[in-house]
Amino acid sequence: MIHHESFEVRTAGRGTVEITAPVHRVVAASGVVTGLATIFVHHTSASLTINENADPDVQRDLDAFFARLVPDGDALFQHTAEGPDDMPSHVRSALTQTSLSVPVASGRCDLGTWQGIFLWEHRLRPHRRRVTVTVLG
Repeated sequence: MIHHESFEVRTAGRGTVEITAPVHRVVAASGVVTGLATIFVHHTSASLTINENADPDVQRDLDAFFARLVPDGDALFQHTAEGPDDMPSHVRSALTQTSLSVPVASGRCDLGTWQGIFLWEHRLRPHRRRVTVTVLG
């Protein structure tokens, strides 16, 4: 059995948006009890991560680390067509993930107690991002 569904995530600009609930909704709609969910973001300047969802400091600290690792406006980058955050956003996406695989058990994503699924917006301005979930079971 295969179920394939997309949804849109509106971001407020750089930072994370927890998408665990809509992913759970797609998995539940699939009817798959045991299987695998693949979550994919259709963009080159956003990514996905599984991380702690209990303390928002974790998300802020990740943003702070990436700001130090890949600063906006770095003179190293030639690709600046859409501004100083353009190429850094692509690098941040390349260093993280654009797809995740999550086991499905008992009809739900089999995440750990403190784990959540996040879309990570790397651009400074708000965007609409498309996420597709494919459930196999």
